[in-house]
Amino acid sequence: MATTAFEEIAETFEFLDDWEDRYRHVIELGRAMEPLPAALQVPATKVEGCASQVWIVPRIEGQGSAARFHFQGDSDAMIVRGLIAILHALYDGLTAAEVLEVDATAEMGRLGLNEHLSSQRSNGLRAMVARIRSLAGATAAA
Repeated sequence: MATTAFEEIAETFEFLDDWEDRYRHVIELGRAMEPLPAALQVPATKVEGCASQVWIVPRIEGQGSAARFHFQGDSDAMIVRGLIAILHALYDGLTAAEVLEVDATAEMGRLGLNEHLSSQRSNGLRAMVARIRSLAGATAAA
């Protein structure tokens, strides 16, 4: 149940045979992302469990079960900014219930990221996914 934006990333990754090319593409995705304003880089938006500094700020559009989940994110590490960009493509614009249905591990596995991230980066990625799911869960319960 991936978004069109995520499917486009997955298709690009299929054409990139070499992990270093994929790694560079992840960094490019991060560079293309709008930076999070410094005013939003506060303890309340910081994702705990990441080796790098990571912030995720949700924005809900609409109300009830039709409300759409959007978020902005940022990091002080370029590869992590790229991972945030991929998560943005995976989740942004879904309803809160749809966010909770996404199997992020399987979707990220399609990109081959699971085998190539360090254990610290993998833990950080899991922490970001958990934060997104928590924010969406709070929206769904509201």
